Amino acid sequence: MKKKDAMRQMGSLLVGLLILASIALAKHGSLPGHDFQATTATAHQADNDTLQVLDDGSMVVNTTSIASDIIGYAGTVPLLITIKDNRVEHIKALPNQETEDFFETAAELLSRWNGKTTEEAEALQVDAVSGATFSSKAIIGNVQRGLAYARRAQATIAQPSFDWSVKNIAGILVVLMAAILPLFVKNKTYRFCQSTLNVVVLGLWCGSFLSYTSLMGYMAHGMNPLAVAVPCLMLLVALVYPLIGHKSYYCTHLCPFGSLQYMASRCVSYKVKMGARLVRGLDIFRKLLWCVLMILIWTGVWADWTDYEPFAAFIFQSASWVVIAIAIAFVLLSFVVVRPYCRFVCPMGTWLRICQSSKWRPF
Repeated sequence: MKKKDAMRQMGSLLVGLLILASIALAKHGSLPGHDFQATTATAHQADNDTLQVLDDGSMVVNTTSIASDIIGYAGTVPLLITIKDNRVEHIKALPNQETEDFFETAAELLSRWNGKTTEEAEALQVDAVSGATFSSKAIIGNVQRGLAYARRAQATIAQPSFDWSVKNIAGILVVLMAAILPLFVKNKTYRFCQSTLNVVVLGLWCGSFLSYTSLMGYMAHGMNPLAVAVPCLMLLVALVYPLIGHKSYYCTHLCPFGSLQYMASRCVSYKVKMGARLVRGLDIFRKLLWCVLMILIWTGVWADWTDYEPFAAFIFQSASWVVIAIAIAFVLLSFVVVRPYCRFVCPMGTWLRICQSSKWRPF
């Protein structure tokens, strides 16, 4: 790679990271090392009303003060979130002014996070209960705010520890295979096998992928490489490989949803013929869509569009039916159109293109 192109590509990477930082700040109000939300105290300065550490090591987060800006139907909906051994043990509602019948309906959500690690709980997509939408959204907002607070507190209290589980080791091995072998092995059989591993191990088993939701969370709250080794390696490949001449490497060889589309496309030989004009038009649509979605986050009009990225369908136990439906629709379309989501929609892929451009044509 020419020195001039390398400098431009480094500049593009910096621009991409600045964009990510700006939307993380817009949605979460924080960046690693500093919380810009006036209502949120830093973990190491937490008072006993907000954070308590019990004798058995459990952490209890009271969201009364840190989520005072989250309103239900009639007012705030404070919660007590108990976390033990990095897992949500239970969530209890504190007194509030919500209509009792509506709140009882929404309160069925409180057990949805039980047993999950703080990382899994933060990534969990929970839909509001029909008939109690305002109370439900207030509960979900309080849980998310409390979990983010607890994670920052854990980072200051506990030493980073590596996850030696079979699942985590398998995920790391699959990422390393995808990062190394395609550089030397150039046949379709291997790629299909690697794609299968990406879908089964990284997607369905580990629930690991790069998405706007996860990246904004890492940018806002920090990323512990030992605790989230698999997504950390995936991000490293996505951002570093283009610097050594391998653009779109993550999208082609690692992304579980991209791999699933590729596998679907191999199952049917017939493909819809798309003219050059149509392809250019769809590419313009992808660019415009990305611009609109970024504006929605920056302006705060609808930052929750990130909850509908199809990647979360791999965590099907907690994914909403809308996300699963979107994922199924694009997989079915992949039988006759090669990787349609990747090529003509994916906001995550568009951001990665911005990060890896060397010609100042980021889209």
